[in-house]
Amino acid sequence: MDAGDDPTLFFSNSNIAPKAEYDKRLAHAKKLAAIWGVRLIEDEYDHEAWRETVRGYEDGPERGERCRRCFAFSLARANRMAEELGVARFTTTLTLSSHKVSRMVFEAGARHERYEPHNFKKKNGERRSRELCDLYDLYRQDYCGCEFSLRDRERAARARAESVGAE
Repeated sequence: MDAGDDPTLFFSNSNIAPKAEYDKRLAHAKKLAAIWGVRLIEDEYDHEAWRETVRGYEDGPERGERCRRCFAFSLARANRMAEELGVARFTTTLTLSSHKVSRMVFEAGARHERYEPHNFKKKNGERRSRELCDLYDLYRQDYCGCEFSLRDRERAARARAESVGAE
């Protein structure tokens, strides 16, 4: 962000399921917006449209084509909002997570001339994010948000537990 920028947070997360998880993340985004004194706009939650976007890739691996389609879906919505608001440029915090492939996010964003690539993992960004979550008592999720990521995380946890129990 440059001096003189007037940031607006755009919460566009139709990928998040269940809805209770979406609501929890939105509440903490609102909390952060209030702490920082910035505007937050909530996009329409349209999980069915998102599901249609990733249809056929539900069983694909994390960081695969499903994620590529998800990024394209979300960034297209952010671009539309930027156009509506007359915002010259936008970026995304999707690159903050070590679970995301920043290159894939940048490729999806490159389809939009307003998109400005920024790798939030750089300069210890993920660590700084954890620090801010602790400082402001913000929820920090442990999966991307979609039901397929949650399913895979739960399967991995069961496999670890079974492995430990077998020892």
